[in-house]
Amino acid sequence: MSASRSPLQQDHEGLLLDIWVVPGASRTEVKGIYDGALRLRVASPPAGGQANRAIVRFLAKSLGCGVDIESGAASRRKRLRIHCDNLATVADALGLSP
Repeated sequence: MSASRSPLQQDHEGLLLDIWVVPGASRTEVKGIYDGALRLRVASPPAGGQANRAIVRFLAKSLGCGVDIESGAASRRKRLRIHCDNLATVADALGLSP
């Protein structure tokens, strides 16, 4: 596990967030860091993309920003594009250090 790199990064297009998804949980919630990624428990099952849609809805509502899955749609480890430009605000909302 790498503690030196935050799962939330800024690039020339905005913000990127690495997440590790645990589908089929009892509720949808952020549960710390796992293997350099934000661990996100999701109440929806992975079948038919339900968990992916739940992730996007949950984070978009929590952050007040648009969210897209950039890579890893069929994997537990995903990279998300967050359409906000304020790294500190998003980091705070997720409980991360910018």
